[in-house]
Amino acid sequence: MATIWKQNIGLIDLNNNRSAGLGELLDIKTVARGKNWLMAEMPVKQKHKQPFGIVHGGATASLAETIASIAGWLCIDAKTQATVGLELNINHLKAVTGGTLFAKASAIHVGRLTQVWQIDIYNQDFNQTSTARLTVTVINKK
Repeated sequence: MATIWKQNIGLIDLNNNRSAGLGELLDIKTVARGKNWLMAEMPVKQKHKQPFGIVHGGATASLAETIASIAGWLCIDAKTQATVGLELNINHLKAVTGGTLFAKASAIHVGRLTQVWQIDIYNQDFNQTSTARLTVTVINKK
């Protein structure tokens, strides 16, 4: 099976060259890549929790969208194209109160105009805590 990646950027460069934004604020870091998937981790800190002491669904959704968006960007010609999200759907399956979350974005469809990514999120014991799907569109830069 051939790789889906059009950009050959290493994980260190992906993490070192990210712009300030929500991913950086939430301490999301890209940690692994396969032929059709990309993985990130997010340590669970107080800033990730809602008032009842569990990880906020928005933080988990941000983890899912961040890693799938990076994956989508790696599948395009970044000089002439960009990817933007169309829809994010997420189901929270198990409460998380600490440790580290891992999100694996796997390509379902990487087309000329759209991409669909399945994101499975696990706790540090690799028990699934959430599942998400992100659809992005590929646009031409102006």
